[in-house]
Amino acid sequence: MTMMKTARIHEFGDASVIRYDDVPYPRPDFGEVLIRVAANSFNPTEAALRAGLLQAFLPVDLPYTLGWDVAGTVTEVGAGAEGFAVGDCVIGRLDGGGAAAEYVRAPAILLTAAPKSIPLTHAAALPVAGLTAWQAVFEHGKVATGQRVLVNGAGGGVGGFVTQLARYAGAEVIATAGPRSAEAVLQQGADHVIDYTARPVSTALDSPVDVLLNLVPLSPQDAVALVPLVRQGGRIVSITTPIEPPRDAGVSAMHMVARNDIADLGALVELVDAGTVSVDISSSRPLSDLADVHRLSQAGRTRGKVLIIP
Repeated sequence: MTMMKTARIHEFGDASVIRYDDVPYPRPDFGEVLIRVAANSFNPTEAALRAGLLQAFLPVDLPYTLGWDVAGTVTEVGAGAEGFAVGDCVIGRLDGGGAAAEYVRAPAILLTAAPKSIPLTHAAALPVAGLTAWQAVFEHGKVATGQRVLVNGAGGGVGGFVTQLARYAGAEVIATAGPRSAEAVLQQGADHVIDYTARPVSTALDSPVDVLLNLVPLSPQDAVALVPLVRQGGRIVSITTPIEPPRDAGVSAMHMVARNDIADLGALVELVDAGTVSVDISSSRPLSDLADVHRLSQAGRTRGKVLIIP
């Protein structure tokens, strides 16, 4: 093999800028392995990157191969790459992109063994969404047994993991979701589901929560309206719009960006193999459909995680 297929952008813009290019077959550099990609998964943030909206804090050079999540099989081990052998099934978050391709080279230090209890393709849903959820729940939200936790946006790819991890931590989980996602959110462990299409979330609670985990973009007015839902001494963690409580609210708040942490990802894999965390795959699409997936996501017509199969 000398050439392979990739999904790349040569300019920023709408989904039509995604091109399906033939590029040279990669070879691993020092400390890297070569992975035959079983799947990568779509993350809505990649649509923002494609549009050029992330250049201020996540600059990329063009042409750029899309895809941050990877699950696949090691086919070649470069010099200095330790811990993996040809044939190993691995997953990882590739902050430089490149997973929307048939093969990708990746630093070995960014990879961990894939779960054994689910299909390798499904494991591609874990890195970006799973790491975000893990750090939101345990590191920043400090969710603990007996707490009441509101998951705002439980029907998305991150939300499914957040719901399950908050329940695993021993919390009572109140989740917001639309009718299309409500049943899945209940199956993932939510104790109560608020249909945000039927009434404002800000009017749906009978008492404040200990932790609010916000996973959806908010207008300034909607962000302010969520603050009274959290008790004094409680905390807000948002992965999207920063939420700034008034000083007299007695609520701490932070806007988080997940870091690439192999220890966290390995711990999540263990929970998957233990049957504690499930992976919600809404659909699988070929690499040639990636532009359509971007369009569907921006129209609000995707749920859970969408796999991209090269």
